[in-house]
Amino acid sequence: MQEWILPTIMVYLSVSSMFFHEYPVGEIFDFVSETGFEAIEFWPETPDFWLRDLPVDELAGLFRDHPQLRHNSVHAPILDLNPCSINPGVARLSLEYAVRSLRMAETINASVFTFHPGKRTAKRVPSAADFKRFHHLIETIRSEACQGQVMVAIENMERSVNSLLCTPESVRELLDREPWLYFTLDVSHAMGTSIDEVIRYIDLCHDRLVNIHLSRAEGTRMHLPVGRSPAIRTVLRVLGEYGYEGNLTLEIEDRNFDHEYSSEEKCSLLAGEIDAIRECLQ
Repeated sequence: MQEWILPTIMVYLSVSSMFFHEYPVGEIFDFVSETGFEAIEFWPETPDFWLRDLPVDELAGLFRDHPQLRHNSVHAPILDLNPCSINPGVARLSLEYAVRSLRMAETINASVFTFHPGKRTAKRVPSAADFKRFHHLIETIRSEACQGQVMVAIENMERSVNSLLCTPESVRELLDREPWLYFTLDVSHAMGTSIDEVIRYIDLCHDRLVNIHLSRAEGTRMHLPVGRSPAIRTVLRVLGEYGYEGNLTLEIEDRNFDHEYSSEEKCSLLAGEIDAIRECLQ
C-alpha cells in the first residue's frame, strides 16, 4: 500500500463509511480496501451496523481482516441526534451514543474520534442555556477521553444562525481551554464561507489538527467531490507548509449526484478522487 507524501510529511487517504451506507458493513470494508484507501472513518450510523445494536466485536474482526486499513477513525452519531438539544431526552441520548462510540473507537484501536459540537434546536442565535449544554458535552467527553489513547477531535460546523462552533476563532479559543482536545477540519463546512476561511482554520489550529474531512462546497451545496479543484489544491499546499500529518478523509454526499450510483460507480469515483489528490500532492 502506497502512502502519498506531502513535502516532508505523511498523510493517509481515508473515506467515510457513510458513502457506502446502503451496503453491509463487510462489503463496505471490501470496497474501501480494494479501491486503494489506507484508512476508513467508520460511522456507527451505517445502517447495517446501527440497526444491529453496534456489534463491536464484528467491527474489530473486519479491521483485523483488512490490515491495510490503518490509522482509522470513528465519527460520533449525529444524523438525528443533538447533544445540545433543548429536549433533555434527545440531549441525554446523544451524549450516551457519543460516549459509546468513543469507547468503540478505543476497542478497535482507532487513531481519532471525531464529534460534533451540537447546535441550538431553534434556528436562532445560541443562548447562554445552549452554551451551558455545550459545556456539559465537553465535560462529558473530557471525562472519557482522558482515560484512553484515542485522539478526540471536535469538528467545525458550517456558518449558520444556530451553530455553536463555526469560526476559526471560536475553535482556537476552545482548544486553548481544553488542552486534551484535538481538531477535525471539515473543509466543505468552512469553504461554504470562503477558501480564506479554510486557510484561517489551518493557520490558527494546525497544531491540534489530526483529521481533515476533504470535499468541496459550492454555495450551500456541501460535501462535493474534490475533483481537480484549484481550491482543494490550495488547501493541500497550505497543509503541507504546516507539516500536517494525519488523515485526509473523503466525506462525499452521494445525494448530490444526478442518479443513484452503483457500488461500481462509487468505487470508480473514489479511485478518481485518489488520483486527483495524488496529483495535488506531487
